[in-house]
Amino acid sequence: MVERFLAKTNFASQEDFIKNLKINVPENFNFGYDVVDAWAAEQPDKNALLWTNDRGESRQFSFTDMKRYTDMTASYFQSLGIGRGDMVMLILKRRYEFWYSTIALHKLGATVIPATHLLTKKDIIYRCNAA
Repeated sequence: MVERFLAKTNFASQEDFIKNLKINVPENFNFGYDVVDAWAAEQPDKNALLWTNDRGESRQFSFTDMKRYTDMTASYFQSLGIGRGDMVMLILKRRYEFWYSTIALHKLGATVIPATHLLTKKDIIYRCNAA
């Protein structure tokens, strides 16, 4: 997969890396489709997300799982009228649902503004105005 986006993947030194790293970003690149969904098509069972918390809970998601959940989330956001060019402040704790939402918004062409749930009213107003 990485070869699709990097002209060279092996480097002899840090200097070689700095000089020769070339990232090929397609004109209509979309992380949700070009990476997540591509992996789901090529290696459906490959691990995409391993999530844990400080209480010992964990969840594991394959790329197929991530495609399915991000498509569902994108459909929901689209039903709310969110689309290309919209800016969405995403105030969620860093649970796995954060990643569904972020990737779904990428699929829709919306700009994600990730924000902590610890923001104050003043912080939220500032970010909305700055966006």
